[in-house]
Amino acid sequence: MKHSETAAPVALSAEQVRQYQEQGFCVCHGFLDQQELATFHDEIEQISAGSTLANHDETKLEMEPDQAPNGTAVRRIYEPCGNYGRFRAFSQADKLLDAVEQLVGPNLTFHYSKINMKPSGVGSVVEWHQDLSYYPLTNQDSLAVLLYLDDADRTNGCLKIIPGMQRAYDHSRNGFFQGKITEPVDDSKAVDIEGKAGTATFMHCMVLHASAPNRSQRSRRTLILSYRAADAFPIYVPDMTIINDKHARHVRGEQLAVARFTMNSFPIPRYPRQTKSLYDLQELSRKETGQQPSVAAQRG
Repeated sequence: MKHSETAAPVALSAEQVRQYQEQGFCVCHGFLDQQELATFHDEIEQISAGSTLANHDETKLEMEPDQAPNGTAVRRIYEPCGNYGRFRAFSQADKLLDAVEQLVGPNLTFHYSKINMKPSGVGSVVEWHQDLSYYPLTNQDSLAVLLYLDDADRTNGCLKIIPGMQRAYDHSRNGFFQGKITEPVDDSKAVDIEGKAGTATFMHCMVLHASAPNRSQRSRRTLILSYRAADAFPIYVPDMTIINDKHARHVRGEQLAVARFTMNSFPIPRYPRQTKSLYDLQELSRKETGQQPSVAAQRG
């Protein structure tokens, strides 16, 4: 898919680009309009309709575990941009790709997508981690776009970020990947990314981030899309690379056939078993150690 050869994309301001380059993230309020939000809300309702903890399509979505068998709280929708037309169209929209191009470059690969639902009162914790630890690439020109589909603040589990593109933190214990950072994290400089529905956060793959449980009576649904430079190729991880890259597709510029390497080394995750999601892997880690989640519900 070729981008227009006219003016350069200007979806993000110079200040937003500068913040991303220096701190590893930038926030764009009002990125989605009301019509787009209504469309996504409607699609989510259709996808989730009729699902309960005891009876749901495990290939399409994941339920919150702490509910009755007839509970309807969905925790995650898998790969909306691969399975549903409205989300797929958005993943290729010029408005979004223009912004990603400013941060990653003109040749782009769509990587994956998901919707984290964070239902009121039960939305699961996400502990501190770095995205690239899950799917090592030949270089770090990779980002996630997190789009709030509901108003988000610290009471309903908004995104938390520690600014800066950090070194690779250890995510393993006894040789196995835990899906979370397993060494001490100084979160004294963590910031809460609060915003109205429609807010977009562009986040570098090495930024430390987390979110607390949703203790409010309001949902906090977030659409997450990941992109990478077309010359950032997956480094093989047994049993997981094929799964993680299943929905990858070329979306803009040239489709490159030469990998660019920018790291001398990077940890390769060794999974204890195949897991459904980050939530599943982090819960398994906590059960094995008896640890409590490291992200407090109301921590600023």
